[in-house]
Amino acid sequence: MTDITKYRNIGIFAHVDAGKTTTTERILKLTGKIHKTGEVHDGEATTDFMEQEAERGITIQSAATSCQWNGHRMNIIDTPGHVDFTIEVYRSLKVLDGGVGVFCGSGGVEPQSETNWRYANDSEVARVIFVNKLDRMGADFYRVVDQVENVLDANPMVMVLPIGIEEDFTGVVDLLTRKAYIWDDTGLPENFTVEEPPADMLDKMEEYREKLIEMAVEQDDVLMESYLEGEEPSIDDIKRCIRKGTIALDFFPTYCGSAFKNKGIQLVLDAVVDYLPNPTEVKPQPETDEEGKETGEFAIVDPAKPLRALAFKIMDDRFGALTFIRIYSGVMNKGDTVLNTFTGKTERIGRLVEMHANDRIELNGATAGDIIAVVGMKDVQTGHTLCDPKHPGTLEPMVFPDPVISIAVSPKDKGGSEKMGIAIGKMIKEDPSFRVETDEDSGETILKGMGELHLDIKIDILKRTHGVDVSVGKPQVAYRETITQRLEDSYTHKKQSGGSGQFGKIDYVIEPAETGEGYSFESKVTGGNVPREYWPAVEKGFKKQMDKGVLAGYPCVDVKVTLMDGGFHAVDSSAVAFELAANGAYRQSMPKAGPQLMEPIMKVDVFSPDDNVGDVIGDLNRRRGMIKSQDAGATGVRIKAQVPLSEMFGYIGDLRTMTSGRGQFSMEFEHYMPCPRNIAEEVIKEAKERDAKK
Repeated sequence: MTDITKYRNIGIFAHVDAGKTTTTERILKLTGKIHKTGEVHDGEATTDFMEQEAERGITIQSAATSCQWNGHRMNIIDTPGHVDFTIEVYRSLKVLDGGVGVFCGSGGVEPQSETNWRYANDSEVARVIFVNKLDRMGADFYRVVDQVENVLDANPMVMVLPIGIEEDFTGVVDLLTRKAYIWDDTGLPENFTVEEPPADMLDKMEEYREKLIEMAVEQDDVLMESYLEGEEPSIDDIKRCIRKGTIALDFFPTYCGSAFKNKGIQLVLDAVVDYLPNPTEVKPQPETDEEGKETGEFAIVDPAKPLRALAFKIMDDRFGALTFIRIYSGVMNKGDTVLNTFTGKTERIGRLVEMHANDRIELNGATAGDIIAVVGMKDVQTGHTLCDPKHPGTLEPMVFPDPVISIAVSPKDKGGSEKMGIAIGKMIKEDPSFRVETDEDSGETILKGMGELHLDIKIDILKRTHGVDVSVGKPQVAYRETITQRLEDSYTHKKQSGGSGQFGKIDYVIEPAETGEGYSFESKVTGGNVPREYWPAVEKGFKKQMDKGVLAGYPCVDVKVTLMDGGFHAVDSSAVAFELAANGAYRQSMPKAGPQLMEPIMKVDVFSPDDNVGDVIGDLNRRRGMIKSQDAGATGVRIKAQVPLSEMFGYIGDLRTMTSGRGQFSMEFEHYMPCPRNIAEEVIKEAKERDAKK
């Protein structure tokens, strides 16, 4: 039987370009999983196996791989750093027990690091920190530790100190053992010696070692007392306390090195084994009912319990559809029949595989704590629970953000439409933050995503992976509509032509709701003027109409409708009549309730070299941006701003021009805000012209 305590399910996550994928490569090399290390900048990294990833040098989809270290099995997921793909980070964190947060020694805590850190906090994932790229110009380990404290509001526990910096970086001092690990210049990870620390570092080493022990013994009152009385705890006791505090998220053991130069990775792997939790040490996953509310039951990590597994990723490759699954309890064997609680259908497990990026090893079975992939499942999608048909149960589902940008696409040749439909169907299964709809009037296919890069990559995948050549329209912003005034009104729907008539009268109030509330409905009818069985029809009638606002046809949000009174006819009233009354009431009242167009505002984080800060800020102001803060770093300035999405198209090109190619930025959706009148008029005019063409 597999020993689950020897499992570590970890993710490696960080900002773009902090060196996650390189770190993963080094781990695989060290653990003997690969023999030649591939480099990201050569497009040869093991876990970046999509053409688009190899070309752009970025990770787009999370890749899973497993390896062994010190008798422990590690399931590792290398996640993307780019903000358009945070969905990949979010869903990976959902199924992991621990993580390694990688920070760049010179860039420090960057925008995406903050988003990923926030996700990891929400998912309560224990982490160790690895400050990478200490061999780079401008690298400063102590500054990054400072930023982890101040920017992320986290508690770093410094475990090693760097020896030398930038091109003089040669190794690290391990504070627990007071030993120095020095690597030579061959770049081979195994070529290191363990020596006494340099004489000029002894004072600093003792200062940081004392801090480390003080933080650790806070986890154990008995040790704390004896430490205060002058007795130093043993290394085993300190390690036990560090493990306890790391799992409780009280602090984060912090290491440093250079993954590219193969320095410092062994100590991080030891830390994963020593301090990160095994599957039995994390909070068990809550089970939910059909509405998604918690039932009070939990999926306990135990092979003897009924099967509970979560599908967290679908990937289509040359062998067919792969469904990545985290097994929380029970076992899953080849040939088993499992129940998908979302669809209510059962499926047979054909082939089970252990993934190593895009290679696979066939398995006969897997147990609680495992992360594996199943080949050829038909109706399973991201977030679905697979369970034992005799003991059904649903795990807490995943929640995905709504897309903020859309583009229209059409196949260039006539025969391409069916091919495009099949390809897009596969892509939606793989990525829940990517949506598609067909414009009923124009017949156009509309793709929706989280940002320009996100859709850019999707078009690229359509063309290259699926061989569908498409024409692409210009990006469209996902506007919303709302109302600004409270309005009392009445509407009567009646139809008396041949056969049975239709009658429904409603008196109602339409008013703005709190931001983010969406649509809500309430009935205050007393005395039976509108019988109770017709209330749902009124609610449905209004709700259906909310999809199309009265200004420019965008969905209407944050509106509350209250049914106050009305009238009915004993023969002619029906649910249909009251639904039609609500439809008419919406069209009658919404234009009178101060309708307003809302636009998505993005949280934009720009890095600019010192010389170009003025130009960058001036440009953001021209884009109707609101500057929130400026933080000077060692290599430039980080500017945080809120900017309307409609003004951000093509920004990367302009930023590169302004900063001679050295500027970087990331953006994510923040909230909706009322649109200025001149912009709103333009959008409404465009919408009317579109409708006229149809």
